[in-house]
Amino acid sequence: MSRARQPPLVTGISPNEGISWTKVTIRGENLGTGPTDLIGLTICGHNCLLTAEWMSASKIVCRVGQAKNDKGDIIVTTKSGGKGTSTVSFKLLKPEKIGILDQSAVWVDEMNYYDMRTDRNKGIPPLSLRPANPLGIEIDKGRFPQKDLEALFPGMSADFTSENFSAAWYLIENHSTTSFDQLKTAVVNLKKQANKKNEGSLAYVKGGLSTFFEAQDALSAIHQKLEADGTEKVEGSMTQKLENVLNRASNTADTLFQEVLGRKDKADSTRNALNVLQRFKFLFNLPLNIERNIQKGDYDVVINDYEKAKSLFGKTEVQVFKKYYAEVETRIEALRELLLDKLLETPSTLHDQKRYIRYLSDLHAPGDPAWQCIGAQHQWILQLMHNCKESYVKEQKGNSLLHSPMLDLDSDVRPSPIGHLSQTASLKRGSSFQSGRDDAWRYKAPQQVVFVEKLTKLVVSQLPNFWKLWISYVNGSLFSETAEKSGQMERSKKNARQRQNDFKKMIQEVMYSLVKLIRGALLPFSLREGESRQYGGWEMKSELSGQWLTHVIQTVRLSSESLTALEIPNDMLQIIQDLILDLRVRCIIVTLQHTAEDIKRLAEKEDWVVDNEGLTSLPSQFEQCIIHSLQSLKTVLDCKPGEASVFQQQKTQEDVCQLSIGIMQVFIDCLEQLSTKPDGDIDTAHLSVDVSSPDLFGSIHEDSSLSSEQRLLIALSNCRYLERHTFLNIAEHFEKHGFQGLEKITQVSMESLKELDQRLFEMYIEFKADPIVGSLEPGIYAGYFDWKDCLVPAGVRNYLKEALVNIIAVHAEVFTISKDLVPRVMSRVVEAVSEELSRLMQCVSSFSKNGALQARLEICALRDTVAIYLTPESNSSFKQALEALPQLSSGTDKKLLEELLNKFKSSMHLQLTCFQASSSAMMKT
Repeated sequence: MSRARQPPLVTGISPNEGISWTKVTIRGENLGTGPTDLIGLTICGHNCLLTAEWMSASKIVCRVGQAKNDKGDIIVTTKSGGKGTSTVSFKLLKPEKIGILDQSAVWVDEMNYYDMRTDRNKGIPPLSLRPANPLGIEIDKGRFPQKDLEALFPGMSADFTSENFSAAWYLIENHSTTSFDQLKTAVVNLKKQANKKNEGSLAYVKGGLSTFFEAQDALSAIHQKLEADGTEKVEGSMTQKLENVLNRASNTADTLFQEVLGRKDKADSTRNALNVLQRFKFLFNLPLNIERNIQKGDYDVVINDYEKAKSLFGKTEVQVFKKYYAEVETRIEALRELLLDKLLETPSTLHDQKRYIRYLSDLHAPGDPAWQCIGAQHQWILQLMHNCKESYVKEQKGNSLLHSPMLDLDSDVRPSPIGHLSQTASLKRGSSFQSGRDDAWRYKAPQQVVFVEKLTKLVVSQLPNFWKLWISYVNGSLFSETAEKSGQMERSKKNARQRQNDFKKMIQEVMYSLVKLIRGALLPFSLREGESRQYGGWEMKSELSGQWLTHVIQTVRLSSESLTALEIPNDMLQIIQDLILDLRVRCIIVTLQHTAEDIKRLAEKEDWVVDNEGLTSLPSQFEQCIIHSLQSLKTVLDCKPGEASVFQQQKTQEDVCQLSIGIMQVFIDCLEQLSTKPDGDIDTAHLSVDVSSPDLFGSIHEDSSLSSEQRLLIALSNCRYLERHTFLNIAEHFEKHGFQGLEKITQVSMESLKELDQRLFEMYIEFKADPIVGSLEPGIYAGYFDWKDCLVPAGVRNYLKEALVNIIAVHAEVFTISKDLVPRVMSRVVEAVSEELSRLMQCVSSFSKNGALQARLEICALRDTVAIYLTPESNSSFKQALEALPQLSSGTDKKLLEELLNKFKSSMHLQLTCFQASSSAMMKT
């Protein structure tokens, strides 16, 4: 499992201040492994992910959005490192108003300037507007905070074109450090600008001064002439002559300049035509320019030219303009179709999709291209998923020559699900299961597992762009990232609200198909009738093992986490959580079933090598097998965020409880099978022996020479250890892993184990006690012995000594296997012998004096010898046997009895040593 990456750290930003939509470069460490790893970017609290462009692990370029905070951190979030931190901050400035003659990085509409002082639009050239520096001196921007100035001059403005212009604000903002002499120069400049208004009319008069003088002289001469004549006749004559002169002058001028004026009119007409061609060459060349720019892919240029042509000639009545504009519309319609085809083409990147949608929106394409793109992407994702399933099913059935890929589970970024259990090394008690192979081993994955990995990878790679496309459609950023074209954004938001349920159905359909395809591959029994053909079709030769199911669960969990990171609503992802729960339940069931099969094969590994405590390796192998099985289920049993407990369903609890009980019962049956197998059925060829053990050859030899009674004793010792240690340890591990119904599992298992123990114990007692008991009666009456007619006792007879020797042999055999079993076995043997002896004494009709003394001697000798193994039952039997005898009446008999007893104990002191000391407490049957 690879080490987790460090969280992102931002150490620099350039520039570190600016207005909204300023392009900035972010530098730092661990900024992601790629564009898909970057899942979050905020500057001053504003989400800038949509404009972010990942350059490298130490560099990101984006634009600052409209944030509420004036100053804030730059936070980068990645899938691999999580949410990061920042050592620098960005200061957001308020945008300044751009003057008509100021340089600007954005386009300003110069043709429609709004004069706030006159409250009307002025469509005048910008050169005729007021200058940007009305004082005519150098501007020195002060460092007074904008907020303080707004508070000092409420409702006023420093813009000299504003209706609420404040001269004091303007001076503080632009000339706070200007000297007084410079301000006096500024006053002079203002006076000069004011005086320029009167200079225009004066200059006009000065320019035509000679003409005025000539006209004045002519009028003065005419006036003097009229005064000299002094008569009305002269006045009328002069007026008539003047009119005649003017008429002749006009006719002569017309004759002289007719040709010249005609040529002038023709030239003016030609000039006007050329001016029209020159002025409107944009429209006349536009069709050809559109074709060229489309071929080059310069769609932005085409859209800008089209917008300009539409605003200028969209409603023209001139036929020539109409004709050319119609050509433009024809080519624009072809461009719309081309862009729509590119938009619906798959596969396609999110960046290209947004670009084509904006183009179509700017070209006023009919319908809703963004929604068409979303629908096309939805269908494409579904088709990819089904094609993936069909290809793997076909490959599994042998229709493809390709081999299934190899999965290196140990080098994968996810935890390895493999726990290889098929090892043949003999496991001694206290040892643990090993993985068996080093990390270099590679395992060939089943087709279903490879398919699930491919399918989830496909969905996780495609769904984020699909979801981001929908988010952009909802917030209107598909049409503008700079808050422009608000009309389109509002229409987009309205359409998104109307189609929200439709998109939710699309996501649910993708999730439904993902879950059903996985169920068809791994849980075909969970599909309804009619779904198998669409989502199934796999050849289920054998069910996947618990290890591979664990791997699949981890894969689906990672996919669920990736989809949750997209902020997809939980109700849409609930179906995936249900799938994970079913897979976890199935994994537990399959693992427990396979564990039961492994435990059933433990009988083949029994080597019958006994340690100092009378145990073989079988209980340890059983416990380690259970522990390893539970450890392999740890990741399955643990609940990830949003997951329910695997035992929340009652049926699951009952199934797991029954399987756990079944595992215990399988091992109990295994013990019974081993202990009761006839001698000839012992097969040592298959035994799995640790080659490093010094008992490699001795164990096989000992195993081949074990008697059935010895195997019973070994099995009893194993049962005793299971009851006191193994089953309790296993119950603790079950509880540690959250298993339910522990009381039932423990109770049923203990009862079954005790039943087996009792059966085996009875079998052993039957093997050992019956021959001893059966030899008592023949031994008592050997040589035609008669209690009514016998000699004075000389000592304990041989039949009792033989019985004691046989009891000693039993003691030795049990002590050799397990000294802890000695009290239990010996007590039962003594009970059987005492009971038989009591029965025989009670069957005697009468005793002679010597017979009674002989019987009492033998009963007391046996009772005193096995005193440490006496139980209430055996004490009662000895008591009944003595009560059946006549009482000793004389002191001589009692003294003789005591002497004979001491003689017996002295002569058999060595043989009776095993009955004299025992540190273990006697067990009651």
